[in-house]
Amino acid sequence: MTKDLLQLFGENWKRQQWSGADVQILLAVSGGVDSMVLADLLRRSAIKFGMAHCNYQLRDEASELDEQLVMGWAKQYDIPFFQVRFDTKKVKEEWKMGTQEAARVLRYEWLDNLRTTYEYHFVATAHHANDNVETVLMNLFKGTGISGLHGIRVQNSRVIRPLLFATKEEIRAYAAAHAVPFREDASNETDVYLRNAIRNHIIPAVAERIPNVVQQVNESIARFAQAEILYRKQVEKEKKKLMMQRGRDWYVPIKKLRQQEALETIVYELFHPYGFSPAQIPQLLQLLAAESGHYINSATHRVIRHRDFLVLTEQAEASADLILIEGAPGVVHTADASLHLSTHTSLDVIPTDKNIACVDFGKMEFPLVLRKWKTGDYFYPFGMGMKKKKISKFFIEQKLAIHEKERAWVLVSGDRIVWVAGMRLDERFKLKPDTQHVLKLEWRHL
Repeated sequence: MTKDLLQLFGENWKRQQWSGADVQILLAVSGGVDSMVLADLLRRSAIKFGMAHCNYQLRDEASELDEQLVMGWAKQYDIPFFQVRFDTKKVKEEWKMGTQEAARVLRYEWLDNLRTTYEYHFVATAHHANDNVETVLMNLFKGTGISGLHGIRVQNSRVIRPLLFATKEEIRAYAAAHAVPFREDASNETDVYLRNAIRNHIIPAVAERIPNVVQQVNESIARFAQAEILYRKQVEKEKKKLMMQRGRDWYVPIKKLRQQEALETIVYELFHPYGFSPAQIPQLLQLLAAESGHYINSATHRVIRHRDFLVLTEQAEASADLILIEGAPGVVHTADASLHLSTHTSLDVIPTDKNIACVDFGKMEFPLVLRKWKTGDYFYPFGMGMKKKKISKFFIEQKLAIHEKERAWVLVSGDRIVWVAGMRLDERFKLKPDTQHVLKLEWRHL
């Protein structure tokens, strides 16, 4: 068993193409059996490595004993050793996250800093086959797409998992055969965390009926990972057919979307990258039959039913809703666009681009005000012969979606609207034969 594991480790190392005379590894070591066995395998395989230990100060004396064990082993074999202590309880309160999540963020930030500072090629962790099974089961129980079935990656950027092929049983057998010292974490025996409950109850219960369940599930995980490659290729093809970009927004034609055979899966893949959870899929599907104006929010985005489309747009950022313009020329910026002002004695050609307006400078009362439109605003749309119109009605006639209305700004002189930016000039400020100076306004979308 021992010899086989060492041989398998060496073969796996070469297969993953981590070999090389100059390759150096930074090994994350907790003091548990998994990481201590990985340290011994690296040492016996003559792979250059350093050891890094995090003391989270969560288990009182036990944390101190873990630290002493790892430090002593590193000193015994003359292995470069790094250690850090975190006030994890304080950090998790400040960050408002769970203990394990806070510890993970602290750990990987520290490890990556060590790697770059001391020029290690990879950070190695001691995840193994049982961890892989536990991770996939957790993803299934919590609800996941196919990406949750590929399990733990053998390599993720500069983080590698050289023991992912080995079972916990094989690791423990190696430790016993080579007298590898390690410490048991008593918290692993409790069922406070979902992973522990799966490890301590679900997998053992299945193993009573299927003795090699860990190996079999890992074989399935490998097949899932291969299937995901093909799945992703097809999903990307469908996305290209369905998602049309207009400025910063994405439009999905409802008729085409409804024709998809795997409708729920496609909807999940379209909108999940923008913060929409699996639990929101039924609500997103309801938008297909909803009236225009209905929408669903994620933390960062919104999906709006607008006529024959689902429109994916970013949530409006908090920004100033009113900007004073003291004079021209000049430029002012909003969250979505910028207004450029320039002065001219005359123009050979009056631009027809709706994002450009030319007005009579002499009629401007500075400071001008650029602000978000509001209910009750009205103006006299250019070309309509001084016919008064509420901006809200103008937007309806222009068939604007909710997100487009939310981004609409008006330029105001005194108490009169000069321009609905990027859309329509007010008749009262148009150029006339007796205009002596021209103020040119350009609305540039970001």
